[in-house]
Amino acid sequence: MSEKTTQKNQPAVADALNALLADSFALYLKTKNYHWHVQGPHFRELHLLFDEQATQIFATTDPIAERVRKNGAPALRSIGDIGRRQSIRDDDAAGSDAEAMIRTLAADNRTLLGQLKEVKAAAEADGDIATSGLVDGWADETQQRIWFLEATLGY
Repeated sequence: MSEKTTQKNQPAVADALNALLADSFALYLKTKNYHWHVQGPHFRELHLLFDEQATQIFATTDPIAERVRKNGAPALRSIGDIGRRQSIRDDDAAGSDAEAMIRTLAADNRTLLGQLKEVKAAAEADGDIATSGLVDGWADETQQRIWFLEATLGY
């Protein structure tokens, strides 16, 4: 059986990956925004945490886009394309307090984790073990970010 005939769910995998890519860029930019604008008694700790998390999120974008391409679809092409597909909302507010930033990032990382589960389900339905395996690592990183954020709040 040819590879093309075994990959019946390929468009679903690529669509789920592009949605994940859009949310990854949205979360990356929001995390950098908070990195740039955090203030208060825990400035240094949060400034460094947000930068570390943004770097980790950004590092996933190229592999996600490459998986889209390997599934025969075009990856996102522009900020407008990201805006049309993202489910994580931007935060253009001036002066968010540090606790609100942490809570927002924890919630947004939970949204990203949901996107990862959708990609995993589509990949497994397609037999795309490469994508499925990559998602496991990204999900673990996302769960760690959630844990760090929630632990910072003292949950």
